[in-house]
Amino acid sequence: MSVAPTTMLRDDAALRVFDTEQGRLPVVFQHGLGGDAAQVAQNFPDGPSRRRLTVECRAQGGSGAGHKRPLSIAMFADDVLAAADAAGIERFVAGGISMGAAIALRLAVRHPERVTGLVLVRPAWAFDAAPENMRPYAEVAELIRNRPPNEARAVFAASATAARFRAEAPDNLASLLGFFERDNAADFAEMMRAIAGDGPGVSRAAASALSIPTLVVGSGVDLVHPLAIARELAKTILNAIFTEVTPKATDKDRHFAEIRAAIGGFLDKNFNNQDQS
Repeated sequence: MSVAPTTMLRDDAALRVFDTEQGRLPVVFQHGLGGDAAQVAQNFPDGPSRRRLTVECRAQGGSGAGHKRPLSIAMFADDVLAAADAAGIERFVAGGISMGAAIALRLAVRHPERVTGLVLVRPAWAFDAAPENMRPYAEVAELIRNRPPNEARAVFAASATAARFRAEAPDNLASLLGFFERDNAADFAEMMRAIAGDGPGVSRAAASALSIPTLVVGSGVDLVHPLAIARELAKTILNAIFTEVTPKATDKDRHFAEIRAAIGGFLDKNFNNQDQS
């Protein structure tokens, strides 16, 4: 589904917003760290019955960074809520991939009157800030901030971190190496450093108090999004459904198809007869 973006001015940042506009079921669905609306389109089962809203977060996709600091998951969640307000969406299913999952979890806990369901795809955070699995992002950010682009990439490619990812999670490594090629390298590195050291700001107790339909999707061969985190969230959130899909590193097409099928089935089962807008 092709969706023309609009621009939302938020504080000092111009944020690119994608809204399919039609569909009785509003779903706010966010990309991962360094991702964009195209990443969401690969993972989300767009269709005429679902209205999807996606904000490209600051310093990512086509959105500007602005000058307000520090950047944080909390700030991104506030931006997303402001976009939902501007679109006239009062209640919605919140979802996302990786960082987007952290944003969705924060929205569900901090704004329970707005969020009617939760979809967490390949979560990278559970409840702690700066988890071990996010350290490679901080490592890449520091290299981009302190060295010329080509030198930074070469140093990382020769590092012990890259060697481990090359052997155990090649898809993750491809993403990390791609960060060195970005046009907005300085803003992106600053954002990435801040987010890698952040978290959703949600306690285990708060997550366990959620009582909305929840889907958690995890996959293996992934050092950034460990299956253990997905399972932990699914175990903590009341009656959450856990689905394991084919690893992206094994078969990308199957990986995305299984995620879309899992999300579509979850939404149809739990929200088939509801109009939330």
